[in-house]
Amino acid sequence: QVQLVESGGGVVQPGGSLRLSCGVFGFSIGDASIAWFRQAPGKDREGVSCISDGNTDYTDSVKGRFTISRDHAKNTVYLQMNSLTPEDTGDYYCAADPATYYYCSGYKILEYDYWGQGTQVTVSS
Repeated sequence: QVQLVESGGGVVQPGGSLRLSCGVFGFSIGDASIAWFRQAPGKDREGVSCISDGNTDYTDSVKGRFTISRDHAKNTVYLQMNSLTPEDTGDYYCAADPATYYYCSGYKILEYDYWGQGTQVTVSS
């Protein structure tokens, strides 16, 4: 059974850091591109970052602040988030697209077959 489980969310002050984890069960993370999405209150879900065998990708608003990585031994994908701002507040989801394991091709929600339940990130003073 395929399952993605996010963890690591919480409340942090502006300028702080968090590391999100996405534990993957049911397939190897090397067999899919794995992306992080977020959804702020009242806004659409947006892609934040993606990792695959061929590349990593970041949306412009997080470049230089967020780092995506993966640990094959733990079958887990991480999102290190630094210099957080209130605009980073939202529910963060990881998602997997096995069809594009070789290259992150974007953040079209319908192309991601598997989703986690989300973890909440709040950046507030």
